[in-house]
Amino acid sequence: MRSFFAKYKSHHSATLALGIPLVLGQLGQIILGFVDGAMIGNYGTDELAAASFAVNVFNMPILFGLGFSYALTPLVGQLFGRREHLEVGQMLRNGIVANLVMGILITALMVVFVLKVRSFGQPEELYPLIIPYSWVILISLIFIMIFNAFKQFADGVNDTKTSMWIMIGGNALNILGNWLLIYGKWGFPEMGLLGAGIATLASRVLMAAAFAYIFFFTKKYKRYLVGYLRSSYSPMHHKTLNKMGLMVGIQMAMETGIFNISTIMIGWLGTVALAAHHIAITIQTIGFMTYYGIGAATAVRVSNYYGTGDVANAKKAASSGLHIIIAMALVIASGLVLFRYQIASLFNSDADVITLAGTLLLIGAAYQIADGLQVNYANALRGISRVNAMAIISFICYFMVALPVGYLLGIHLQFGVVGIWLGFPVGLSLAGVFFYIWFNKSINKIRRF
Repeated sequence: MRSFFAKYKSHHSATLALGIPLVLGQLGQIILGFVDGAMIGNYGTDELAAASFAVNVFNMPILFGLGFSYALTPLVGQLFGRREHLEVGQMLRNGIVANLVMGILITALMVVFVLKVRSFGQPEELYPLIIPYSWVILISLIFIMIFNAFKQFADGVNDTKTSMWIMIGGNALNILGNWLLIYGKWGFPEMGLLGAGIATLASRVLMAAAFAYIFFFTKKYKRYLVGYLRSSYSPMHHKTLNKMGLMVGIQMAMETGIFNISTIMIGWLGTVALAAHHIAITIQTIGFMTYYGIGAATAVRVSNYYGTGDVANAKKAASSGLHIIIAMALVIASGLVLFRYQIASLFNSDADVITLAGTLLLIGAAYQIADGLQVNYANALRGISRVNAMAIISFICYFMVALPVGYLLGIHLQFGVVGIWLGFPVGLSLAGVFFYIWFNKSINKIRRF
């Protein structure tokens, strides 16, 4: 055991140094989700159910966009590992263009969703809440993509603290905006769920503007700004970013798709089921977002080693990320089991909602390690730019296995929302195992060259 820790000690330290700011930034998102859900839930159960539907549906394009922007991190990371700073600036320039174009396309797609939202079979009383909230969230999508481009660039050059502080500041402003606009404090109008949407939009605009200001008008990224200003649009870089980004985006969209499509099925079961699902999903994202902080650090470190041809350390970097994530998963799963009802009660006072949410959190606790495994090795694969197979694996595990299992148990066999949730650990476990196998197979092939 001592030799094991000695072997990975430097890798654990480096992954934590890079990953802790990312985790803290993700924790800010988690806290925002908690506070957002609690504020909306305490305002009204209908508002909470409406937010559950809208947020979960919008999470798919948002995470697709995040996945698309992830293409920038390993490409920048490989250039950074070779100290090609001017080329890093050029890659960012093309990354911003690619993200803007994708943001416009995602926004156009979601316009269709909002126009057709009544065809999704949700409780009729929720639509007057869902529709205006969805329009406001839709406007924010382009600003998310701009922020993503700057964030993934910064992560790729091993600067994870800047995005952390911007995210923490943006989340604090969002929470303040919620308090002012949901409840009508300090002379602001009481707007309920719509107020929460406006607060979210304002925070996303300010976060994108803050990162742009730091890049263009401070000395922090001067060496990369030179490359940015001297470069021009590169069809080759744009093609690489789009090809890799689309595969990663599809993989992440399908990963979150099992939750989003399940939300639609749960909406068929009524308002209580939908509200309980929203609470449980919000809480279990503690694990997912935390693991993604460490996973992103793993992707950066793997890409740095891959850029210099150091395959042995690239494999150790991937393993060290998994060790840290497993330790986190055990702590989080324990917390979900021990405090599931107490945490759920922070969101809503309805006893039926709290009881059902507590049951769902037991299932969430059961798949924390599986979730961490698939997060770590999905990011490791991004670090070595082996992403094409990830979309196929995700489709099989999530859409051909997890969703049918959930539908069979939850709808056909009438186990309700619990049955639908039982599909999640099945799909996540399969994906984690396949990503692990594919990473080791791919890295070993690289080694032989």
